[in-house]
Amino acid sequence: MDTVSRDLPDQTHKVSYTIPCSSAFRDAVSELALRRHSNVADLARSVLLLLSEEVVRKVPDPGGPPPGDREQTMLKSGPSQGRPWRRKPRLQVRLAPGHDVSTVRRALALALALDRDERSIVVHSPNDPPAPDPRLKPLTEEVERLHAAVAALAFRPLSAGVRTRSEALHILGFAPGELPDRDTIRARFRVLATVHHPDSATGNHLRMSQLNAALALLNSPR
Repeated sequence: MDTVSRDLPDQTHKVSYTIPCSSAFRDAVSELALRRHSNVADLARSVLLLLSEEVVRKVPDPGGPPPGDREQTMLKSGPSQGRPWRRKPRLQVRLAPGHDVSTVRRALALALALDRDERSIVVHSPNDPPAPDPRLKPLTEEVERLHAAVAALAFRPLSAGVRTRSEALHILGFAPGELPDRDTIRARFRVLATVHHPDSATGNHLRMSQLNAALALLNSPR
């Protein structure tokens, strides 16, 4: 047992962080710690253990005390021991080394926000589908509108199939009496094929079959 203990890293090593903050922030954090039968360091540690520092750093930093926000304390040592001294409000927090002051202050701000129901943490199962990105909503709506437009403008497949050249020209979207050359016909076919091919988002097997039939008929000798 003694050998195992000596081989384990020292998990209790902590350093003291001085966190400058407003009086209101200090009092709110201290009150929350008291209410949760904990201490300020445990609040910060809980957030930093649960969330990555990258996530914590996205929380707005409450910052240091505003001008004029000072607290009065008594000097405890030196020639001026026992005299009152006005200093910036702060929190003293003992945590593992390696954090910066801003990150610890953001972690405490997040603890306050969670307690006030101003923020929430959502736990996903690895099998859950990813949450939709709200930034994609306008693009999704535009795609849906385009799909509806394609469906409304697309030709209706002929119930008896493509039998005549006029029907073939109709399937390819040419006006009655129009006599396009082969290059124009092929160009039109390529455009429509990208829309109606079954592998596309707006694809339709029957329409693609009749497009192929129309092209074959128009390319055949008269």
